[in-house]
Amino acid sequence: MSTNGRGIENVVLVHGAFADGSGWRGVYDKLTTLGYRVTIVQNPLTSLEDDVAATTRVLDRQNGPTILVGHSWGGTVITEAGVHPNVAGLVYVSALAPDAGETTAQQYEGFGPTPDFVIDVAEDGYGFLNPDTFKAGFAADASDADAAFLRDSQVPVNMAAFSTPVKNAAWRDKPSWAVIATDDRAFDQAMLQHMATRINAKITNVAASHALFATQPGVVSDVIVTAAQNAGGPR
Repeated sequence: MSTNGRGIENVVLVHGAFADGSGWRGVYDKLTTLGYRVTIVQNPLTSLEDDVAATTRVLDRQNGPTILVGHSWGGTVITEAGVHPNVAGLVYVSALAPDAGETTAQQYEGFGPTPDFVIDVAEDGYGFLNPDTFKAGFAADASDADAAFLRDSQVPVNMAAFSTPVKNAAWRDKPSWAVIATDDRAFDQAMLQHMATRINAKITNVAASHALFATQPGVVSDVIVTAAQNAGGPR
């Protein structure tokens, strides 16, 4: 812990499927302006193991306690990677939060469909978001130009990753926070609230799309700061 008022000074940001780390630029700018040391993971999206390994490499480079942040699929990644000893707290940004032994796909069971979130899966098993429904399903609150950039810079995900169970659930031992987009069309709202409540996260709701990691950097940054200032204390 730091004595300069910022609390924990290291932040690691993990993007989700169909995206890369560039969407975190607004959050990065806000946090670094405040003096935080921020590192962004570039997930290959080739498997859960590969994404966890990419995140672990970054966590190994941190010089002390760290807040680990994940968006969407990145929530599954931080759930597994968050057992790293440098991780002091977790922030889930409209993110998945499976338990040990559960898969990402299981989190959808029993919840409503998301017809605007359309995944086109190729013969090799990798998926892209359908370009015609991309803005509505992923980034409805982004400008047309920003949504087009996100659409055209997509990183395909190996769909098999969603069927891989996590071995560890870091949220069982680490304090957690959640930022939930109330206009999210990638996940049923009840699903997001259920996952965040189950992990005993401190929840912040914001009127935003699934792309809130890019479109709501102020709200997301504020929650990360709160986590950094409080993760060292009692849950």
